[in-house]
Amino acid sequence: MTATARRTQADRRARSRAALLEATARGLSRHGYHNLSLEQVAREAGYTRGALYHQFAGKEELALAVVDWVEQTWWAEMGRHLDADAEPLAALLGIARAHAVFCRRDIARVRLVLSVEFSGVDHPVGAAVDAAVARVVDAAAALITAGRELGTIAPGPPARVVALAAIGAVEGLVVNLAGHAPFDEILAESAVRGIVAPPTGSGEAAPRR
Repeated sequence: MTATARRTQADRRARSRAALLEATARGLSRHGYHNLSLEQVAREAGYTRGALYHQFAGKEELALAVVDWVEQTWWAEMGRHLDADAEPLAALLGIARAHAVFCRRDIARVRLVLSVEFSGVDHPVGAAVDAAVARVVDAAAALITAGRELGTIAPGPPARVVALAAIGAVEGLVVNLAGHAPFDEILAESAVRGIVAPPTGSGEAAPRR
């Protein structure tokens, strides 16, 4: 096989993989893991079920690939807010707004749907989702800690607890405001600002952690 033919084949494989991942992400968002139809996924992506199995061994491997793909897509879109020189509070607020925009797409609901479906269940897909969420929480907690050191984020409960609260607030908000752009974006920022940087005098702060 010539180098050109190999590149062409690799390009076709990459295109089919991307189409299958996106179709699966939409299917998971709408129907969850257990109700996901691989035949419907393949059809929506424009391929046969055989083509799907040529790339993925089965539903579990496909779902794991989607979790990884969605996570990579999310981090790529949030990257500009995580610049090394970014002020921590500004970074958190920027991520909140960007996440609201990201969640207007079907693929964004994959994490939330799978988190609920696999809550309390020992399953590789659930474990992958939990690990992806933990990385986001860790990043948010690090920004909160850095902001407290600069004085732009109020002292209070442990940074990880605040990060969990902020992420939970944004997740719930964007789900309930689906179809209400641009208010989802505006209110996501307001929610995070209220949690991580409440107005001075809003109550006695807990010791800085």
